[in-house]
Amino acid sequence: MSGYKFETQQIHAGAEPDSATGAMQVPIYQTTSYAFKDADHAARLFNLEEVGFIYSRLTNPTVMKLAERVAALEGAAGGICCSSGHAAQIMALFPLMGPGLNIVASTRLYGGSITQFSHTIKRFGWSCTFVDFDDLDALEAAVDDNTRAIFCESISNPGGYITDIPAVAKLADKVGLPLIVDNTLATPYLCRPIELGATLVVHSLTKYMTGNGTVTGGCVVDSGKFDWSASGKFPSLSEPEPAYHGLKFHEALGPMAFTFHSIAVGLRDLGMTMNPQGAHYTLLGIETLSLRMDKHVANAKTVAEWLENDPRIEYVTYAGLESSPWHDRMKTVCPKGAGGLFTVAVKGGYEACVTLVNKLKLFSHVANLGDARSLIIHSASTTHRQLTESQQIAAGAAPNVVRLSIGIEDADDLIADLDQALGAKK
Repeated sequence: MSGYKFETQQIHAGAEPDSATGAMQVPIYQTTSYAFKDADHAARLFNLEEVGFIYSRLTNPTVMKLAERVAALEGAAGGICCSSGHAAQIMALFPLMGPGLNIVASTRLYGGSITQFSHTIKRFGWSCTFVDFDDLDALEAAVDDNTRAIFCESISNPGGYITDIPAVAKLADKVGLPLIVDNTLATPYLCRPIELGATLVVHSLTKYMTGNGTVTGGCVVDSGKFDWSASGKFPSLSEPEPAYHGLKFHEALGPMAFTFHSIAVGLRDLGMTMNPQGAHYTLLGIETLSLRMDKHVANAKTVAEWLENDPRIEYVTYAGLESSPWHDRMKTVCPKGAGGLFTVAVKGGYEACVTLVNKLKLFSHVANLGDARSLIIHSASTTHRQLTESQQIAAGAAPNVVRLSIGIEDADDLIADLDQALGAKK
């Protein structure tokens, strides 16, 4: 599908008619296992000598088609789907890491990701150094002999900060490390991390890619361009794999090495499997991705402009505003728009934020984002509550701000709801 434009690929990539029935939609293969043709066929599959299906913990035809579609939309060589965005982050790191090794990540991340990288990965013997990615000298200084990856979000949650992916990718290339970009908030429609130099792209498919708040899911796609063998730092991909009789994934599989390792080792042993029903819903959602993202962007810009000019608001952090310090960067990194999520600082601090959240009628008060519905949450007391106040501020989740995920309703209705909830103008 590489010869077709995005809007065509979001419908047709990984979606040829079913060979058995002619069904136009990708069937839901609700099965745990798959019949082998004979004993030799089974042996070939288990030895990775032939591509096929063994057991749905590894992969499933419905889930595989979703991975193919996301990879096509991101311009990737291949990829895998898994149970959630957090699972995708672990799956991205698993082939690269080992005890005593570290990653360098942006300070501007989703609070759950900061917690995962600050605490959870320590149980694997991994660690993370957080750096302001606008300071490239500090970023380079944070890289040491034990660093194995650089991690950032294309558009940050919740502050809407846009990472200078080309500059960070250039630095990653200089130090010989893969750049992993979480493209959840931008989606491949608004941002093309691989074209900007990223090695791996991760998504929480739960958000805009599905678009309706029905399922959880994640994915990792690989550009296929990184040389996993050059430095000797990635033995899981470059050295013999004991469980497969000494197979060297990169030597044998080239640009598909990361993808096949993630299936044959990562999903096999970690079991972070996406269910086929969830994959089906996400495939349906992706068919309208470009239409929805255009509407999210248009609504977000309209609402953000109104809020920026309202005397009850201190500031709005939306890169689609000309006043944003990231507006010019948006034109390079996300030329079709800054997405549908931003934060708003309400005059009156925390109490004013709580009042706003409680008085809204149309906005839903939930922890999700990227839904067709408009959503709101006070990040500092919820999604980023595990962080210190300095970490909250660095992440764009200060105590005096609320996070808005603007949906695809009528923008005038959203503004009217915000207006009544903010109370009388002073």
